[in-house]
Amino acid sequence: MSMKLDITGMRRVVATLEDYRSAVCEVTNGARLSLCIYTPDLEPLLYDQDCFLEPVKRLVLARSHGRVRVLICEPIRAAREGRRLMQMAIRLSSCVALRTVPAEHRDHPYAYIMADNKAIAYRPNAARWVGFVEQSDEGIDRRHSEHFEQVWALSWAISGNGTSRFPELGLT
Repeated sequence: MSMKLDITGMRRVVATLEDYRSAVCEVTNGARLSLCIYTPDLEPLLYDQDCFLEPVKRLVLARSHGRVRVLICEPIRAAREGRRLMQMAIRLSSCVALRTVPAEHRDHPYAYIMADNKAIAYRPNAARWVGFVEQSDEGIDRRHSEHFEQVWALSWAISGNGTSRFPELGLT
């Protein structure tokens, strides 16, 4: 059973895969400049979906400054299962960047996607679909964007141009 609960009119709780997938697609469709994703393993039930991939492609191809940055906690698992977003990053390496979350940050249980620091779909426990989606013109909670920037700065790049620091991923 799908559960949506309006909290403020700008934030709503989601509790099922279908609701959370819809929230991810909603956030992605609203992106004008950037997407930031923090994920355990490029979750295919979310990020291998056309409702996500098509707007990503539009974002990076139609806008000269469109960027997608993805932090992955378990990149080897993601690569082994052939994620479509990873394949897109290889083809569009100047617009879509994947990085591995440093070991000291991998114990964080959450997952999220942010668009332009104005919208977020967030799960406090990445193993469950319960979370919230928030759309706000005033910007999302700073702690999420600051967390992403901090981990991004510490992370290792996974390059699609053959210079990967993770040759076991086969990204060549």
